[in-house]
Amino acid sequence: MKGEILLMEFVKAKITDVEPIHALINYYAEKGLMLARPRTMLYESLREFTVARDRGKVVAAGSLHIIWEDIAEVRALAVAPEYAKKGVGRKLVDMFIEEAGELGLPRLFALTYQQVFFEKCGFHVVPKESLPQKVWKECVNCPKFPNCEEIAMILDVQIQG
Repeated sequence: MKGEILLMEFVKAKITDVEPIHALINYYAEKGLMLARPRTMLYESLREFTVARDRGKVVAAGSLHIIWEDIAEVRALAVAPEYAKKGVGRKLVDMFIEEAGELGLPRLFALTYQQVFFEKCGFHVVPKESLPQKVWKECVNCPKFPNCEEIAMILDVQIQG
């Protein structure tokens, strides 16, 4: 299992990765397991995305989206079904935690339907209302607004030198 992950490439996304990322996200969105993301959002925020590639094929993706000086979001995390439960998603989250620490961001949050996964990554549930107002600026465009069923989770980050 861990050996398989070591053979994968974890890199910043490129323009050619948008379609595979879009397909991964929409696969889970159609099942009601995450929110859909339009291509425009993926292109506009591409530099935030990291992908996992297995023999050149995108098998997982996610992004670290900075909200403000003290908080960022782990966003649009998706792993191809055949790679689920193999540590690929966890590796991406660990990379985002490390990146947040390097950037000096003290907190990460996720709005998710996957509470158990994020708990295993060290996040804990918080009331949505406890998140800063800035977090909700994009929610008004969501088809589920204002009846969001996602769970708010947060993690304190160890700031690096």
